[in-house]
Amino acid sequence: MAKNKQESTSAPVSPAKGEAGRCGDDVRSDLFVGVEIGTTGGLKIDLSSRVSTFYGDSIEKTVVNILGAFAVKHARVEIDDKGALPFVIAARLEAALRRAGRRGDGRPKRNIPQGESSARDRLRRSRLYLPGNEPKFMINAGIHRPDGLILDLEDSVHNQEKDAARILVRNALRCVDFLGAERMVRINQLPLGLEDLDEIVPEAPEMILIPKVEDGEQVRVVHDRIRNLQTDGSKDGHVIWLMPIIESALGVENAFQIASATKTVAALTIGLEDYTADLGVRKTAEGSESLFARMRLVNAARAAGVQAIDSVFGDVGDVQGLRAWAARARSLGFEGMGCIHPRQIVPIHEAFAPSPLEIEKALAIVDAFEKAQSKGLGVVSLGTRMIDPPVVLRAQRLVELARRSDLLPQGNKFTNNAAVNPSRDDAQ
Repeated sequence: MAKNKQESTSAPVSPAKGEAGRCGDDVRSDLFVGVEIGTTGGLKIDLSSRVSTFYGDSIEKTVVNILGAFAVKHARVEIDDKGALPFVIAARLEAALRRAGRRGDGRPKRNIPQGESSARDRLRRSRLYLPGNEPKFMINAGIHRPDGLILDLEDSVHNQEKDAARILVRNALRCVDFLGAERMVRINQLPLGLEDLDEIVPEAPEMILIPKVEDGEQVRVVHDRIRNLQTDGSKDGHVIWLMPIIESALGVENAFQIASATKTVAALTIGLEDYTADLGVRKTAEGSESLFARMRLVNAARAAGVQAIDSVFGDVGDVQGLRAWAARARSLGFEGMGCIHPRQIVPIHEAFAPSPLEIEKALAIVDAFEKAQSKGLGVVSLGTRMIDPPVVLRAQRLVELARRSDLLPQGNKFTNNAAVNPSRDDAQ
């Protein structure tokens, strides 16, 4: 028996929907986007923005361009704008479209020239964490002058927002001028972090932080994924350095194999919140419970020829506690530490800088060494004291640190860097 007309008619297709971003009175530099993709009716954009009089046309143009990149011809788009810049608008709409099941590439035009690789041994006294799903923290972060800025995709991002955050971070790498700070991205714990790399690596950040590393194989997996992605079209010859984060007792035990896993490892650091939780002890402001782990990390890093970078100091309001912690960290052999607030940057830089008296003594030792060398003498003396080679090496390193910290003029007569710069073997 033939089916009647009603039975043979297909059910109407429900429109695909997706949302991304944030709305509310406390939101700034962001927006909410809701998109409903249909099959007829063209494009309809419902824009709410306090700056629509000045930027409404520009916002709508951005929306139309992203829809075109995803081959969407019929859709209703709702936008509640709270002062978002174009790279944020593009990121939020792309996230909404992907959540609606569409595929495409909505990355905006690059505003920032893709720079060269950073030096493996560059200054990393401070690294400022920025939540990867909060554009308001990214826009002017460089004015605080940290050595590095970490666009964080891990702990600071809710599990349900990981997809949107990696698009936002990708766009920020293309469009935000971080004023010379090393551009770092902390990916998620593997294997989720590999998806982050797929989005991030083509934008050529200078460094990737790998959380919760417990063995060298995890580092090699990240290294290999980066190499494969660079072969697929990233800037030729751009080295992306790695900073594994040790956050468990097992990671501490394997610190050397982690630090020496690949030539692209430039630094090793520790996450003390997770480490002390793994031990089942309370993290204190003095850090006695983590002293063993931190000293072992410094030793492993030095043995592997990479930088040792300390954890963050969690109490933003305790400046004296921060200064004391940073001073102890430097005395242990760390070369820097993390920041969770811009106000921590200056105290950290001051703590990791050599004092005027240290510089004066080091210059005197280096001067005595160079004079002895020029006379063909194997013994170095300063006044009535004989100077051993390890003392000379330590003085050379301190003078170089003072120079790189802008505490000595670049034209200082000490120019022999061979004793103080780590090897820069081919990291490829």
